[in-house]
Amino acid sequence: MLNPNAMLMKRRNFLLATLAAAPAAALANSVPRFLAGSADERTARSFSVAAGQSRFQEKTLVGNNPNDIKISSKDTGGELTVFEYTGLAKGGPSLHMHLYQDETFYVLAGEYLFVVGEEQRKLKPGDTIFLPRQIPHTWTQLTTTGKLLYFMNPSGKMEEFFRARPTGQTAPTPQEKEQFYLAHGMKWLGPPLPVKS
Repeated sequence: MLNPNAMLMKRRNFLLATLAAAPAAALANSVPRFLAGSADERTARSFSVAAGQSRFQEKTLVGNNPNDIKISSKDTGGELTVFEYTGLAKGGPSLHMHLYQDETFYVLAGEYLFVVGEEQRKLKPGDTIFLPRQIPHTWTQLTTTGKLLYFMNPSGKMEEFFRARPTGQTAPTPQEKEQFYLAHGMKWLGPPLPVKS
């Protein structure tokens, strides 16, 4: 039979463990379903991805620029995706906003201008910028070539966004762009920054 002090200690440990788990349970219920990953979707072993390659040997592009998946949402249970963007020409993406993800960029080569809300920042190799969710942003590559490593947290549907981007001669209408972006957890807000010669 347990003495009263041991019983009190067990009860206290149970209550502390329950209280510690409550915030995590509440947070898990607040994440939109399409962003939530599961523990069985995580990679259980280490892996490496060679330079110039993508995680699953597939090509994902931004325009004609390689945008390789280095770490997939499938590896992290939806918590993180890492891309390596290789810019073969000046320019960048449309003005947009991520509804559920934070984005972090690390410049490997070239120079970039980032517009985040009302702020503008020029970045060069070795610089990092954090873009919080729900803040309008875009960027443009200022040099003829460049390279970025960027992180999406949580992953959301960014891999699917790049896999499913419309290609072809006919440009989508603004309404089609808005619907496509919303289906992937983003808002399309306008055209890219102008490219300067």
